[in-house]
Amino acid sequence: MRFLGVLLAVLALAGCVSRTGGPVAESSSPATETETSTSGTDETVVDDDGCEFVGKPDEDAPVGLPPTEPLGGDRVLLSTSSGEIGLQLTPDETPCTVRSFLHLVSEGFFDGTECHRLTASAGLKVLQCGDPSGDGTGGPGYTIPDELPTDLADAPTGQGTKVYPRGVLAMANAGPETGGSQFFMVYGDSTLPPDYTVFGGVDGTGLATLDAIAARGLTPTLGPEDGTPTTPVEIESAATA
Repeated sequence: MRFLGVLLAVLALAGCVSRTGGPVAESSSPATETETSTSGTDETVVDDDGCEFVGKPDEDAPVGLPPTEPLGGDRVLLSTSSGEIGLQLTPDETPCTVRSFLHLVSEGFFDGTECHRLTASAGLKVLQCGDPSGDGTGGPGYTIPDELPTDLADAPTGQGTKVYPRGVLAMANAGPETGGSQFFMVYGDSTLPPDYTVFGGVDGTGLATLDAIAARGLTPTLGPEDGTPTTPVEIESAATA
């Protein structure tokens, strides 16, 4: 997935990062796959909100496509090895992304996965998670439509970049309409192209947890300020709250 060039700078952030992209490229670090995963599908589902979820037959699919009926809830609690992170979702503004995210939470998709990317540059400060393979290349076996932000402030750097402010929760990707399961949480104002869906925010407790993770530093693998958390961060469980 793609973070942004910047991200790529910021994440090739494929995850922040590559599929996840730029900072969020969905994948720069692969998500860890489980032995119980099944082959992907070329099936397409259009739900009650008009959201189109497209199966990826070339990708292992630990879960099926999201259901067409509505999923309740707008808050998720991530219990991690570094502390709790509360997420407030925005189903009214980004129904497709939230529908998929809640589906993955309900299926236990995120449980036992590691947050594989941490960036600490002046323009990109994010923690990226949601890859079952743990290396930035994994996903849920399907893609979700983009629901891109239109109200972010312009970044001082110009060139069409925007400020993704501290506390934002957004999807990583590897390009248009390639989002899947990788997401990133912004712990410091970051500069990116408006190519990443913002589907919620991180609460105060969660930001304190992110600050603590960032303070422990990172092991550079993608650049001097881009790599993996020095202390591994595992999502032990994700549940609606």
